[in-house]
Amino acid sequence: MTNRKQLWLVGVFTILLTSQSSQSFAQEERSITLLPDSLAQWYKPENKRQVWLHTMFALRRELQAIDEYAAEQDLTLTRKWSDKFVNHFRKLPDMVPEWRDEMELDEADRLETAARSGDFKTVASAVSRLQRNCRNCHREYRALAALRYRSPNFSNIEIADEEGVMKDFDTHMDSLSKTVNRIKIASEDKRWAQAAKASRELRGQLYRLAESCESCHKDELPRLRILGDASSRTLDELDEALTRQQPKSTGKKLGEAAVIICARCHGIHRTLSDTRSFLFD
Repeated sequence: MTNRKQLWLVGVFTILLTSQSSQSFAQEERSITLLPDSLAQWYKPENKRQVWLHTMFALRRELQAIDEYAAEQDLTLTRKWSDKFVNHFRKLPDMVPEWRDEMELDEADRLETAARSGDFKTVASAVSRLQRNCRNCHREYRALAALRYRSPNFSNIEIADEEGVMKDFDTHMDSLSKTVNRIKIASEDKRWAQAAKASRELRGQLYRLAESCESCHKDELPRLRILGDASSRTLDELDEALTRQQPKSTGKKLGEAAVIICARCHGIHRTLSDTRSFLFD
């Protein structure tokens, strides 16, 4: 992807993923840049932890504590949280050198000096300016960073087919789609044995898909939300409709399964994954 195309796409998705109206974007000139390469080392998979993300959480928490304790004029706790914040904030330029000029290190120095001297008015002013600095950076980069480093990436996942042969994730999802359509086609043509066989294949494909969830999720709850009891009941009802050779009920239950299983999963995973791949891969 050329830089020109990527810049254009970044602009489009920045507009879509921020809360400002399209009119305000039309009126405001904005310089949009790509994410710096050094940011990747602070996110998975290059890092064992989402270091940059948790550093941002810490900075936000620390600024809030400083602001609230300064309002109470609690010198001890204002100093405590100011020291925490300044320590984290001064590490940012070393973590992402490309953003050094955008970080108001002088304002962090002003906050530190004011907190140590008990100048609560200046502390509040420095906090306000630093919060604005954070918002400006987030407006440009937060949506892109979330897409790049925190959205699903299925490129390295493999799933076994009916014969136990490992296939890439996209191939498995294509097979799932064809199986669902096969059930629909066979039931409309009243080929009930073929429809029932496809339904059994669908269960096996979903079971093997569920096993791949642990690639990202370390507990069963996310999987159960989509492939848990509600999905099993719907598939049971689908099989019952097929056994009774009821085309209308079959179509209804197949549609319900598509919503409960396919649409829910795609709404969480596929849109973000496709956007990520389109922009960055």
